[in-house]
Amino acid sequence: MKDFTRELSFKTSRSSGAGGQNVNKVETSVTVMWPVSETKMFSTEDIELIKDKLRNRINAEGVLQLTVSESRTQLQNKKIAVQKLLELVNRSLVRQKPRKATKPSKRQIEKRIKAKKQISEKKEQRKFRF
Repeated sequence: MKDFTRELSFKTSRSSGAGGQNVNKVETSVTVMWPVSETKMFSTEDIELIKDKLRNRINAEGVLQLTVSESRTQLQNKKIAVQKLLELVNRSLVRQKPRKATKPSKRQIEKRIKAKKQISEKKEQRKFRF
């Protein structure tokens, strides 16, 4: 888990929703921004993987943005935003193993066909014959 928090920049704004004067006066909502293309912490291969997996969250300038307004304090929202961004990036770096194509064994095929024949015979016996 690489710590790239030095490359992050923050922007605050007023939160929406209930909260009375606290919402109207205090800028508690935090938007964390990370320029993915300009990072020095990851290899070009990792950057391409991040860009591919998080393409819906990266804007036209190549900046990954995440807005948090869960808490009533700006500091707490900042901590939550950084934590979420780190988790998001680290999850995007996980590479899935390639799937190996397999075939069912002969025994499994025989078992399936035998079960189909039994069901077919059962239904055949239900029919009324003249």
